[in-house]
Amino acid sequence: MDDPYHNNVNQQMTEGGDYTYTQDGGGQDGYPYQTDYPPQDEDAASDATEGADDDDQMYEGEYQGVPHPDEIKEARRAARIEARRKARMATQQEEEEENLPEQYETIMEDCGHGRFQWMLFFVLGLALMADGVDGFVVGFVLPSAEKDMCISNADKGLLGLLVYVAMMVGALVWGGLSDKMGRRKCLIYVLAIDLIFSFLSCFAQGYGFFLFFRFCSGFGIGGSIPIVYTYFTEFLQMDKRGEHLSWLCMFWMLGGLYASFTAWGIIPHYGWGFAIGSEFQMHSWRLFILVCLFPALAALVGVVFMPESPRFLLENARHDEAWMILRQVHDTNWKAKGEPERVFTVTNIKTPQTQEDEFIEIQSDTGTAFQRWTVRHMTMLQQVCESLSHWNKIKSNVWFPDMIKYMQYEEYESKVRVFHRERVERFHFNFSLVNQIHREGEYVHDKFANIEIKSVKFENSLFENCYFEDIKSTNTFFENCTIKNTVFYNTDLWQEKFKNCRMENTTFLHPKKGCHLNFQEENDIVIYMVSFLGSLAVLPGNIISALFMDKIGRIRIIGGSMLASSACTFLLLLSFSQGAVICWQCLFYAVSVAAWNGLEVISVELYPSSKRGTAFGILNGICKFAAIIASFIFAAFIGITKIIPIFLAFAALVCGGLVALKLPETREKILS
Repeated sequence: MDDPYHNNVNQQMTEGGDYTYTQDGGGQDGYPYQTDYPPQDEDAASDATEGADDDDQMYEGEYQGVPHPDEIKEARRAARIEARRKARMATQQEEEEENLPEQYETIMEDCGHGRFQWMLFFVLGLALMADGVDGFVVGFVLPSAEKDMCISNADKGLLGLLVYVAMMVGALVWGGLSDKMGRRKCLIYVLAIDLIFSFLSCFAQGYGFFLFFRFCSGFGIGGSIPIVYTYFTEFLQMDKRGEHLSWLCMFWMLGGLYASFTAWGIIPHYGWGFAIGSEFQMHSWRLFILVCLFPALAALVGVVFMPESPRFLLENARHDEAWMILRQVHDTNWKAKGEPERVFTVTNIKTPQTQEDEFIEIQSDTGTAFQRWTVRHMTMLQQVCESLSHWNKIKSNVWFPDMIKYMQYEEYESKVRVFHRERVERFHFNFSLVNQIHREGEYVHDKFANIEIKSVKFENSLFENCYFEDIKSTNTFFENCTIKNTVFYNTDLWQEKFKNCRMENTTFLHPKKGCHLNFQEENDIVIYMVSFLGSLAVLPGNIISALFMDKIGRIRIIGGSMLASSACTFLLLLSFSQGAVICWQCLFYAVSVAAWNGLEVISVELYPSSKRGTAFGILNGICKFAAIIASFIFAAFIGITKIIPIFLAFAALVCGGLVALKLPETREKILS
């Protein structure tokens, strides 16, 4: 049988090569239709079938799970569009971040340098002055406090150590918090903590409470240096930074002068104190601590009226607040210059992406949160370590006062009088005993009345039928002694001063509570004079560094000052008197302060704004840690030879000075 389809349709080829189809229709002519166009490509075929019902036509590849070519093309096209969009956004963000430092510098130049910066200068200077005062307080009050609260030599060393540890921890903590909470807010907290706990330490009668309050005070004021320099830097234009940051360093010198002068004028005056009953004693050294609060109090009041750093606000995407503060700076300066009509023309400030880590770029899906945190902070720590060799030299001068004290101790020890196997019977001691050692003595029917016993030691001695009345003692001990039928009436000789002693029928009547405190004897004027002269000696170095910081550059200032300071340390080998040590100390301070100022300036310029406080806090904290280590090293060797600590200081200064010459010059660097 023939195929019906072939019976009804005939296929013919035309001359042009096209095909013509005709259909038989029962004797009628067939209906012709002709394809007079070439075969279509894939895209054209897809377009020609656009609008067709997908349910009526099904792509044969779907049976095998193969995506349609149109779907593949559409997915690729969407991916290319998304990639171009992300690239444009990244480029735009990068341009904004790169342009923010330049734009901010331009804005600060437009705001000018005037009344606002000077007001902030004095307010922050008082905060820096408060830090300088706190650095001297413990050293000045310790000779009196150790007698007033009966502090042993071990506890006395613990007080100085804990205060420095507290300041080190404070620098680390508050430096980091200033990058998160703001410079102004953290500085208010720092000053408030210092004020509260320093005030409480004035009234602490027990050594434990006094130690705790001074530790908390040190934790507070320890954060002032990183915050103050970071805060002030962000209000300065590039050509003013070096000079005015150097001038700001002078307030630390003023803190030392203030503390030395007030201590000299207050502490030796015993009559300036008062007492409430027999338990509460307010001696003059406590009044000195109270007077030392004035710089911190004035700084706190001033900071309350100062605005937050606009650079910090921009780093945290607080655009409107930053703009208002910058306009305030602009209007304050130009109004003071007699041009109040000048208008703040900035309308748009570029802001970086919130909380961007400037040190290293880490994708959010890379590693764990702890790994990302570790990489960020280890990277920052690595950068900070590059500056440590220079910062560690700053506290090389801490052992100058210790050397003077050691020379005083040696001189005192050389004058000690030793009595061996003396026998004293029925004798009335009505004169003071000072700087003596009595070994294997015998004292029978003797009377000790209304006298002072200072730096006296009785060893392996016998006291029989003796009478002690109204005795004031300082650094006096009885070791391996036998005391028989003896009466102690109204004395400050208590059981702690009798070591391994055997007592038979011994009576203590009306013992004095506390320790003997004689301000005329215990407060050597040399202590105050050394600190006062040392603080005053840095004035020439401060002035020179301020005038030349922007002219010859930070690196030359730092390197030259450290190398010159190393030469000064060798002069100590030629010092055989207190006067010579004081002279070389003043020279060392005058030369080394320029390096101090240069390091302060370069530290705030090297690190980006989002991490500036953190980096500065780490540097300052490690600087204080180096001071603690240096004190231990000096204490360990000074009794043997002074050559070793002097050589270590010399080596540190020379190495620091040479390495400093490798640091990048930041004189013309825009704050990143």
